[in-house]
Amino acid sequence: MGLFEKLYDEHEKVQVRFIGFTTEETRYDFGIVYTNMFFGKPLIVCMQTGRSALLDPSDLDNIEYLQKAFHIKEVNQAADLAEFFKSELPIMPFQPQYE
Repeated sequence: MGLFEKLYDEHEKVQVRFIGFTTEETRYDFGIVYTNMFFGKPLIVCMQTGRSALLDPSDLDNIEYLQKAFHIKEVNQAADLAEFFKSELPIMPFQPQYE
């Protein structure tokens, strides 16, 4: 273990929400992990692809980021996803992670 310097090792009981929904073009299945880590941003995991991203409501304005994070080719599909998450993700104040 001499080659590694542990940066953190936290244990936390978290709330996880699994949600599936459809748009006119696509079906989505996501897990949303609510944690105190990562500046309070929920970890969003696509259950179909395994791709994940830390998102808060301000991140949802960046459609290109959503496309890249979840490997979505169509802009309108990413816009639909952003619209859905805007209604589902809590508005959380910035939380300092490191003191």
